[in-house]
Amino acid sequence: MLVIAHLSDTHLDSDPRSADRTARVMDYLHALPRPVDAILVTGDIADHGEVAEYEIAAKLLASPLPVLVCPGNHDARDAYRKGLLGDPRGGTGPINRRHDVAGAVFLLADSSVPGRDDGHLDAETMGWLADQLGSTPAGAPVFVAFHHPPVALHHPVADPIRLLPAEPLAELLAGHPQVVAVLTGHFHTAAASTFAGRPLRIAPGVASTLRLPWESDGPLLDLTQPPGVAFHVYDDAGLLTTHYRVVG
Repeated sequence: MLVIAHLSDTHLDSDPRSADRTARVMDYLHALPRPVDAILVTGDIADHGEVAEYEIAAKLLASPLPVLVCPGNHDARDAYRKGLLGDPRGGTGPINRRHDVAGAVFLLADSSVPGRDDGHLDAETMGWLADQLGSTPAGAPVFVAFHHPPVALHHPVADPIRLLPAEPLAELLAGHPQVVAVLTGHFHTAAASTFAGRPLRIAPGVASTLRLPWESDGPLLDLTQPPGVAFHVYDDAGLLTTHYRVVG
């Protein structure tokens, strides 16, 4: 049985509020009596994309457990590489990384578009995904993760800045049945859907919660709700189950 802790949208900045909320989630995960197999963080690590914010993130996300991260629309690739990945060379190309954990493969793709809030998987990233999927044994479970959800979530703020177009990714996944699920963030609200015939799981936000249009006549972004985390459980029968928790 594989257990993945999935969080997203820490939006770390100079305000201690976001750091405190991130630390609470990490402390909660580290205190679990049965350690998870991996901690996945699907983007918007920093709020302004500054090196100092990523240096804060590197400290807060440090763990004896595997921590897998990918960028979001608030992240800046050069500073992300320098401050979070510890690469002094930096660079502005997409940040695509593969992790092999506990018999599973995690393909973390960069759906960010520099200077924009919407998501896109460019030709380089799509080529990388195709190569990785093509070289992975058919029996190895694969999780594809990135920041922007590839489907409409019925929200006037989130839907215009989702992953577009999503059809090329759906066509790629159709040829690779070993892909168990697609895991994303960006929505600041726990959600579940399907994409390309696979489970689509969206992590709640750490920094804040986005209210749904029918929940409130006031501001849609709620800073008072506690941070959340998703637990994805992949069992020996090939069934994926997701549990959502808030961290008080």
